[in-house]
Amino acid sequence: MTTGPTLAVVAREAGVSVPTASKVVNGREDVAPETRRRVTEALNRLGYVRRPRFDQIKPPRLVDLVVPSLNHSRSGAVLHGVEEAAHEAGLDLVVSAAPPRVRGGRARRGWPDRLAARGSAGVLFDRTEPTASHLALLAHRRIPYVMIDPVAEPPPGVVSVGAADWQGGVTATEHLTALGHERVAVVCGPRRTPCSGARVAGYRSALASAGLPVRAEYLRDGGFDESTAQRRTRELLDLPEPPTAVFVCSDRMALGVYRAVLERGLRIPYDISVVGFDDLPESRWASPALTTVRQPLAEMAATALRLLVRMVDGQRPEGTRTELSTRLVERASTAPPPVPAR
Repeated sequence: MTTGPTLAVVAREAGVSVPTASKVVNGREDVAPETRRRVTEALNRLGYVRRPRFDQIKPPRLVDLVVPSLNHSRSGAVLHGVEEAAHEAGLDLVVSAAPPRVRGGRARRGWPDRLAARGSAGVLFDRTEPTASHLALLAHRRIPYVMIDPVAEPPPGVVSVGAADWQGGVTATEHLTALGHERVAVVCGPRRTPCSGARVAGYRSALASAGLPVRAEYLRDGGFDESTAQRRTRELLDLPEPPTAVFVCSDRMALGVYRAVLERGLRIPYDISVVGFDDLPESRWASPALTTVRQPLAEMAATALRLLVRMVDGQRPEGTRTELSTRLVERASTAPPPVPAR
């Protein structure tokens, strides 16, 4: 590896001592003009590059990203969006898996202290729910934060970024009713989760617009996980009049719906249609490929990072909630309802 000349080489070339050459490099005034000239010429001739002193090296600006799990393709999409935006802003990224809590939901008070100690400029919370004490500690240390797709209604004044979930629910349900489905069920996440509640509200609105009733037995909720969705789908298929289509509030849950349908020997989309929400890689790998509502996770994450940068720089966003549009991605899991046997 080629390196530039050392200060000792420069001093020897100029015919001076190393301390004298160092004085010239550091702009000291106690050097004779002729000596300064010789040292300067030697510096230029040899191409000497001044090394920054250790105490002059500025640490990189850091931001923290807290995600519910690293073992999930959704987190990968969020990380991709944040990383690109952070690179553009000249920021380095620290990623933590899961909200920093202990058993019983109590906050680890040391976490914000460690965050401040490493000089983090701000925090992004992706689908994690920091405790009130966490937020109070961040406010006390004047560390700004932004929530991405929050799992609960953010406190007043907290900046968040999400998708147009209500419109996504409308779009998914309208797609099914346009195919001729009248018995449309929904399998959603926890009702208290803002995104899940908005998607179900969109489902209700689309059914009303189509002149179809919202049947209570067709509304099934649980967690955003495959096993719960599989159980809820079994319940739907056990009804005297099971649905011919299901809107599922996440792609991950849709995989549980697929398993429940397969257990019964039914075929998607010939016996039952399924629409998901997210457009994760799993939706393309499923068989048949899943029709889903795409929420722009990478774009949401990048938008959150840019808002955080503005807050770090002392600016305040005009509003507290930013929503990005969703769109339907049609694949192979939806079709007109089966024709009843005569």
